[in-house]
Amino acid sequence: MPDDQLTITRVFDAPRELVFGAWTDPDRLASWLGPHGYTGAAVTLATRPGGAWRACIRAPDGDEHWMHGVYREIAAPERLVFTFTWDTDGDLRAETLVTIDFADRDGKTEMTFTQRGFPTAADRDGHHDGWTSCFEDLTGFIRTRGKDAR
Repeated sequence: MPDDQLTITRVFDAPRELVFGAWTDPDRLASWLGPHGYTGAAVTLATRPGGAWRACIRAPDGDEHWMHGVYREIAAPERLVFTFTWDTDGDLRAETLVTIDFADRDGKTEMTFTQRGFPTAADRDGHHDGWTSCFEDLTGFIRTRGKDAR
């Protein structure tokens, strides 16, 4: 895998409409976005090509970390493509491109998450840890509250 690219594949025990909706509904996204211990403090989404999104995750110590981007492609429930940029100072201000493909696997969903454009391998690895933690929380969301969203 190139230093500037991250790919994570997960299978969720839920239909892809539900998993796709966890990315496109602001309340659902806020409930699982952020590494363990973080909370989704604010999420706004204009889920259309060219529409902007913005989110804040709050660390256990109260520090807020804002991120934003623009949707490039939305093909419900198969694919999302959007830019991602941290609103903070430092190296992580680089814009990256996120592509998420959702494949139906006999009622389950295989989600392939790819993020490209990292300035360094260390930045990529930091995002790997953060997204892996997020996707564990997404699994919990689907298991507990996702059934209500079906």
